[in-house]
Parts: sequence; C-alpha cells; structure tokens
Amino acid sequence: MAGNSYGTLYRITTFGESHGEALGGIIDGCPPGITIDLEAIEYEMARRKPGQSAIVTQRKEPDAVQFLSGIFEGKTTGTPIGFIIPNTNQKSDDYSHIKDNYRPSHADYVYDKKYGTRDYRGGGRSSARETASRVVAGAVAKQMLSEIKINAYVSSVGPLFLEKPYQEIDFSKIESNPVRCPDDAMASQMEEYIREIRKQGDTVGGTVTCVIQNVPVGLGEPVFDKLHAELGKAMLSINAVKGFEFGSGFCGAKMKGSEHNDLYNADGTTKTNLSGGIQGGISNGMDIYFRVAFKPVATIMQKQETIDNEGNFVEMTGKGRHDPCVVPRAVPIVEAMAAIVLADFYLINKTYL
Repeated sequence: MAGNSYGTLYRITTFGESHGEALGGIIDGCPPGITIDLEAIEYEMARRKPGQSAIVTQRKEPDAVQFLSGIFEGKTTGTPIGFIIPNTNQKSDDYSHIKDNYRPSHADYVYDKKYGTRDYRGGGRSSARETASRVVAGAVAKQMLSEIKINAYVSSVGPLFLEKPYQEIDFSKIESNPVRCPDDAMASQMEEYIREIRKQGDTVGGTVTCVIQNVPVGLGEPVFDKLHAELGKAMLSINAVKGFEFGSGFCGAKMKGSEHNDLYNADGTTKTNLSGGIQGGISNGMDIYFRVAFKPVATIMQKQETIDNEGNFVEMTGKGRHDPCVVPRAVPIVEAMAAIVLADFYLINKTYL
C-alpha cells in the first residue's frame, strides 16, 4: 500500500488502523538541535483527540504520544523521530454489522475492490484516526518554525457562516468554546445547531479557515510544486475534505483585474492581499490564508439502503461513536498539515543558500 508518506526533506510516514494496537509515524529530515516542548505536543493532541466535548465523538482516547527515537535530552538529534500513539478504547463490536456491508460514502467498497480485503473496524486505515500521527508531525514542525504563526478556526457549520474577515478575528478566542469559532455569538449558534443535528441522528459539514503569518518570502518551488498547490494537496489529503481555496478563491473569479490586482508598497508588501500571500507559487511575505471545506460525516444514526459484498441491497443504521460535525476537531489537523508543508519548503529553500 503506497501513499503513506508526505514531504520531500521534512517527511512524515504514518502507520496504524483505527482499532489496531497503535497508530504511529516516523518524522524524517528534522534538523538537529531543535528544542522539543513535549507539553506543547500534548496540547495539540488534546485539541484533536475524541471525547473532548459533548459535540464530538465520545470515544475516550488519551492520545498519549510515546517517542521512541530522534529526541535526546529534550532536543532533536537529526535522526528519524519515531513515535507511537496507543489505541486504548477500541469497541470493535460496534462494527460487526458492517463486516459484509458497505457503508454509504465511506471507503469500505473501494478499499475492498482495490486491495481484496479491508479492516472493517472503524474503517481501519481509512479512519480519520490516522490524522493523530499528522498532528504529532505538525506539532514538531511548528516548533521548528517558531517565528511562523499558524491559526485555524471554524468559519462555518452547515448554513451558519462567520462573516468577519480574518483581519478582525481575535485568534486568542479560538479555544474559548468547543466549536473553535472565535466569535462568541456565532459559536453559540453553531454549538446549538450541532446538538440539534446530533439529536436527529444526522451529521453536518462546515469549513475551517487558516491564517499563516510571518512567512518569509521565497517558499515554494514552481512550476509543479507551487506553495499553494502543496497546501491544497495537504488539505485534500485530510479525511472528509471536499474543497480548498486560498486568497480570493472562487470569489476572485467574479472580479475584474483592476479590482483584484494587489498593488505594491515601496517595501515590496502589497496594499491588498487577494493573492493570499502567494504569487507565482512562491510566498511573498504577506499573510497566507485559505479555507478548507469538510463534508458531513458519512456515518449517520438513521436507516439507509446499501449493498453487501455480494451486491444484495440491505438496510443498515450507523452504530458506534462518531462526530456529528468534524470541523471542531479538524482545526488542529489543518494547522498541522500547514506546518508540515511549510517546514518542508523551509528546508528546501535552505538548499539555495
């Protein structure tokens, strides 16, 4: 099975299944001498872990990271950083009803057809639980890029949109509520809406906006490895992601060039930033901002018609512990993947010096 690694110089390879013994990964390419704050890594893991509030899956996992190599006396050694995250709260019996059935909009059918087998317990390798390993790699990358600030937040849930531009957002409020929306009134509406959706046995999607500040000029490798292209790939590799736009995004398609062009200041900064901090695939020193769209979680607690592995139509209802809305827990995952991309390009850029 290919596709388990990401990055060129800063490279993460992940392993593990939702209901296996453990998840884990290997971070390769991290320079030596980086001071590692283990509490900061635990904090990032706590933001992603299940069971953190009443509006997410109630699976209880501490998501405690055990580092096996690559860190000595609190600093990176330059060798591969190996780590595991034990699974401690599996309830595999919750999935016995889908052993022979394919859940709608899940990866069950395609995994079975591609590999001739599948781990049906929680989706196995296709489970979003795999993203825990990404958060570890992203947390290390953040510490490597200490000057760069990465803040993501929930900007919409279903029909509810936070209309404020990111320049008016107080990032310190992101963690003030379980939705991770940095606006008290909108967060309250979103939380109430998610609770109602859960009562209906249904799910809902939403968007996460990410803002990256203090990025140096020059990150990105045209023409095929443009910075925004790699950010897009990284975000689209996250479970449930259905869309990515940066800068003016799709709204820019409605504008005229005279409206959209970012005019320069004398120091090379721009008066506006509809380019989203990237021009020609290279960071220009302005804020990078983008939005990621997440679909509704596919497992719903309602009866649906599906097929079994013999092509027969069957009726099934979702069971187990699932998020009614994935976006609050997706915030640290988006930040982590952004940090991994930037760490990789930062190291690539150093090769020019």
